[in-house]
Amino acid sequence: MSGAITCSAADLATLLGPNATAAADYICGQLGTVNNKFTDAAFAIDNTYLLFSAYLVFAMQLGFAMLCAGSVRAKNTMNIMLTNVLDAAAGGFFYYLFGYAFAFGGSSEGFIGRHNFALRDFPTPTADYSFFLYQWAFAIAAAGITSGSIAERTQFVAYLIYSSFLTGFVYPVVSHWFWSPDGWASPFRSADDRLFSTGAIDFAGSGVVHMVGGIAGLWGALIEGPRRGRFEKGGRAIALRGHSASLVVLGTFLLWFGWYGFNPGSFTKILVPYNSGSNYGQWSGIGRTAVNTTLSGCTAALTTLFGKRLLSGHWNVTDVCNGLLGGFAAITAGCSVVEPWAAIVCGFMTSLVLIGCNKLAELVQYGDPLEAAQLHGGCGAWGLIFVGLFAKEKYLNEVYGATPGRPYGLFMGGGGKLLGAQLVQILVIVGWVSATMGTLFFILKRLNLLRISEQHEMQGMDMTRHGGFAYIYHDNDDESHRVDPGSPFPRSALPLAFNFQLFGNLLPFKYCLGFGFEI
Repeated sequence: MSGAITCSAADLATLLGPNATAAADYICGQLGTVNNKFTDAAFAIDNTYLLFSAYLVFAMQLGFAMLCAGSVRAKNTMNIMLTNVLDAAAGGFFYYLFGYAFAFGGSSEGFIGRHNFALRDFPTPTADYSFFLYQWAFAIAAAGITSGSIAERTQFVAYLIYSSFLTGFVYPVVSHWFWSPDGWASPFRSADDRLFSTGAIDFAGSGVVHMVGGIAGLWGALIEGPRRGRFEKGGRAIALRGHSASLVVLGTFLLWFGWYGFNPGSFTKILVPYNSGSNYGQWSGIGRTAVNTTLSGCTAALTTLFGKRLLSGHWNVTDVCNGLLGGFAAITAGCSVVEPWAAIVCGFMTSLVLIGCNKLAELVQYGDPLEAAQLHGGCGAWGLIFVGLFAKEKYLNEVYGATPGRPYGLFMGGGGKLLGAQLVQILVIVGWVSATMGTLFFILKRLNLLRISEQHEMQGMDMTRHGGFAYIYHDNDDESHRVDPGSPFPRSALPLAFNFQLFGNLLPFKYCLGFGFEI
């Protein structure tokens, strides 16, 4: 704890007269006790802050689940919900066994950690259990991103294999490179040993989390191909819309809420003064980070709203939600080291990047039900470049430690070294994830463990793989269940969780409780 109380009995003895030594020892002992209490309180406050942030990041899994469920067709809802649960469960097990050790276990060569497997010899002087929990929540977020890219057509065993491999090995190695103090590209290395004298700046994971998950999803979707019916033989894209915009919006708001643990929580400590005796400290940086996160997401959402309106002629809520999340993914790298006005620039450009990536995906007939590769991979890469352009010298020194002559953003007058480090990070993440996850998905395809059969895909994975539908509903083509023309329900409107026949005289109430979706 900075500003610790110090006391010397020898200094006090000259001031206390008779019995000076005993009195001085007593006074110093009492001051030492008070100092220890302050130190303990500081550790408790910082750990509580980190635990609360971990809970927020973990709550993002619920957001991912709702977003994924709403973005797929009703016949695959149970499947995508189950994969989200298992991302957390399998990820927790394998991150405990291997992942944390590879990421933060300490190394001598800067490539991979090699201590603390299964949390052996843990806690350490630099990390407690709260830190492990926080990093696990990040690891399963990366796996959740990938599951969206390969939804509605992937065998369940493939989900288990890729999720375990990603959280137990692929993601931890990347986080070691950029977040561990001895990672080869870490900004926490000594000044004379950093990449381009600065290290790569990826504060909360535009590259480490979002690009890793997005590039992994890219390879999965490329190798197994788009969903059947997504593109006509002539190449024209057919919209296979998700069954519930309500779930998409709910998931988006849950992710928005969780992002306040994802980005501000990445400080890991809150009780750190920047200037002793002032009201300006790390708590101010945390507030600025939350504001920057908000502004980037909001700007990206609004830009996407009007951009898609010009392109398609519609006000599309799903597109706006994706734009919002893209703005969050992009600002994640630089949220702590840029000014709020720069966060607005980040969000505006993010929307253009996302729209451009989606157009490119259609041209090459790339199928991604949640636009995960475009949103997290493309916007994450832009977020890393953004840091190299707009990072502020003052904030870099506050967050990463004061270093004379530290390179900062190109547009802020700091030269091009930081931008160079950011470009290196993009290249090595693409290369590493392509070499590992691309190979894994290729092997799974060769072993016939990747994609389900055409028949099962058309019938839906809930019925063919999971024993029944998530919802009670009828197919529109089933004549035996056609709705009476006088009914207040449209043909595709399906009751959820209630048997509305019990409410025969409450038709308006029944209609309010129905959830409509397309088969």
